[in-house]
Amino acid sequence: MTQNRTQRAEFGDFQTPVSLAKEACNLLRSLGVSPDTIVEPTCGKGSFLRSAIAAFPHCNNRFGFEVNEEYVRTAREDTQAEVVCRDFFQNDWRETLDSLDGQILVVGNPPWVTNSAVGTLGGTNLPTKSNSQQFTGLDAITGKSNFDISEWMLMHLLECLSGRDAVLAMLCKTVVARKVLHQAWIRRLQIELSSIYLIDAPKNFGASVDACLLICFLKTGVNSEKCLVYSDLQSTIPDTTIALRQDRIVADLELFKTYGHLLGRSPLKWRSGIKHDCSRVIELLPKGCGKFENQFGRVVRLEPTHLYPMLKSSELMRPTPKSSRFMLVTQRSVGEDTLNIRRESPKTWEYLQSYQHLFKGRASSIYRGCPRFSMFGVGPYSFAPWKVAISGFYKRLEFRCVGPEYGKPVVLDDTCYFLPCESKEDAKVLYKILSSKSATGFFESLIFWDSKRPITAQLLSSINLRDLANEFDISLPYWSDYPQSLPLFS
Repeated sequence: MTQNRTQRAEFGDFQTPVSLAKEACNLLRSLGVSPDTIVEPTCGKGSFLRSAIAAFPHCNNRFGFEVNEEYVRTAREDTQAEVVCRDFFQNDWRETLDSLDGQILVVGNPPWVTNSAVGTLGGTNLPTKSNSQQFTGLDAITGKSNFDISEWMLMHLLECLSGRDAVLAMLCKTVVARKVLHQAWIRRLQIELSSIYLIDAPKNFGASVDACLLICFLKTGVNSEKCLVYSDLQSTIPDTTIALRQDRIVADLELFKTYGHLLGRSPLKWRSGIKHDCSRVIELLPKGCGKFENQFGRVVRLEPTHLYPMLKSSELMRPTPKSSRFMLVTQRSVGEDTLNIRRESPKTWEYLQSYQHLFKGRASSIYRGCPRFSMFGVGPYSFAPWKVAISGFYKRLEFRCVGPEYGKPVVLDDTCYFLPCESKEDAKVLYKILSSKSATGFFESLIFWDSKRPITAQLLSSINLRDLANEFDISLPYWSDYPQSLPLFS
């Protein structure tokens, strides 16, 4: 039976074009790969398996594994290989690979789908649940625990191959390749050499993602923590080198050698903007005379108490940021009771009540059990009069100074990160050092611009601002003298 669209989505079914499979296998041959055994763990219709057999005709041990019975029949007819109908997640790969002699070449194109996408579809094509990266709290709840199925599969295969002569060559998302290498390096798997060759995913798969061919040469007793990155499958000179340094993956090893001394713990805590997940109600356009228009086109009169000028990423990244809308901020801190709005601002309370069904319908579990109309990423820091901010989505390393408007502090949405400041002078100092060549070089050494959100609070917090300021002979006494209760401190 042919798979329908939902089944294809569940299994991340992107069949490898024959031309791409041939090109990948020819590259492996040019790199000196000479396997005694070829294994494709998710062989689909067999195009990769056929190409590997053609590239290494002397190799007589050829095995394909595939969960789709129709694909198994096709692969058996079109390849000179032993093709088995078997679910990847039910197979004992350590036993399978240990039973094979000589150098093993494991090739393929594992599913391009996340565990949450499979779960949403009601699918079961998943590994046994675990928290291998040890996410906790909100990180686990809000999506950091989501992972690509191929990430789990590749890590499992590398663990089973570690300690023997083998080559793993897999097509995957580039972000998956980096995550796999990061985990493999931290776990000290025996990898002699790693390479990433970028491919054109829109052309080959009709998928708008950054993708690559990940190649890992495994050898007993060798632990390399570097990976050469090439612009395409024809390139012979790498564009850059990524590596593991101080348990984190760096995007450009040469830049890190120059600016890595700034790696440390920031004495200031970077904050994210306010998260509310109800923009049609919360974000309002001013219409004059105390009136505001929401995204439903409804015009209402509200008290000013809970209204603050706001900036989204698109507005923040303008050369001179200026707010065009207001945010209705329901809390001063996470978990604060919102009933005070009814007493202080009855019109605002009535307005919120009229949309309570939308607040109750917010999908994220972080709002469960919280006061009505709750928000996250809100605290005293949100209302600091000055901020040095940056967008997490835009692929530009540009900071902005944000000051008050309409006599009130400007608040940011949750696509932005910022350092709260009590004065314009403090903000200017921080802006100066964060926009310096040293800071730019440091961040560029760590940023992977193809990530969905290339700039994160974790990245920003990794620069030691005190050491950076020392390079400019700048004294920042408020770092040590400020009262700890102020939002400038974590």
